[in-house]
Amino acid sequence: MPKRESSVVGREFGNGVRKVIERTGLTQRKLAELLGWQEAKISDLLAGKGGCSETEVRELLAYCRTPVREREHLIALFRESREKGWLQIPEDGVPDQVRTLIEHEKEANEILCWSMILVPGLLQIYEYIEAVTAKAQTVSPDNIAATIAARAARGKILEHSRKFTFLVHEQALWLPVGGLEVWRSQLVRLLQLSVRPYITIRIVPRSAGVHAGASGDFRLMKFPKYPPLVYVESLRCSLFFDDKETVDLYENVLKALAAVALDEAGSREVINSILEGLQ
Repeated sequence: MPKRESSVVGREFGNGVRKVIERTGLTQRKLAELLGWQEAKISDLLAGKGGCSETEVRELLAYCRTPVREREHLIALFRESREKGWLQIPEDGVPDQVRTLIEHEKEANEILCWSMILVPGLLQIYEYIEAVTAKAQTVSPDNIAATIAARAARGKILEHSRKFTFLVHEQALWLPVGGLEVWRSQLVRLLQLSVRPYITIRIVPRSAGVHAGASGDFRLMKFPKYPPLVYVESLRCSLFFDDKETVDLYENVLKALAAVALDEAGSREVINSILEGLQ
């Protein structure tokens, strides 16, 4: 198979193979030597760029004594990695889209987010996450605690080595998630984050009326080495888009929303005015 540009499915596959290799205790160089491969071949595979046939992938997984279920899952991902975009349907446990989203957020150097109903996930305080997760019909009672912990950990990437832009509809600020105290604390947290130089929070006011983001929430992630990626979540699945046409479409939506959003100072005024009404 010819080498190709890294795709979102390819990187999911590569991350899975990386874990398989790590369990063996072998370095990539040593494993390549044992398989009779160039080390660059394994590096490309882990980066989601392909460069191997399915037979070679099976050879690697067999050498690493990968369990049957895990092996077949990785082979299925490898076959999908030729396609652009990815429809991901989670199995039991912490929803896969939460895990995959977190992995891509960690690799991104710029994240742009549109949120129409709730405060964006990366900006949510723990109690807000608890309240939202408790109402989620897609998370079983046994997995609520693990899902909350995974989602709460996402906020750790809010640091200066990345750039963040959050476009939020005003109605999301008026939703009293978790009760009065949680609602108030969440708004205070937004104000605290909004003054960080690498975080931009802009509110789309209700007075703007119908807007370009009416189809729903999404986030756009940009990477130093990979093409941009759009993430859209629904009740039972999530969609990852990395084809240029789709990414361009969502970038245009962000531009249209930015054209009607308040500036940063005006957005802080809106948050403050809601807080004052809760005193």
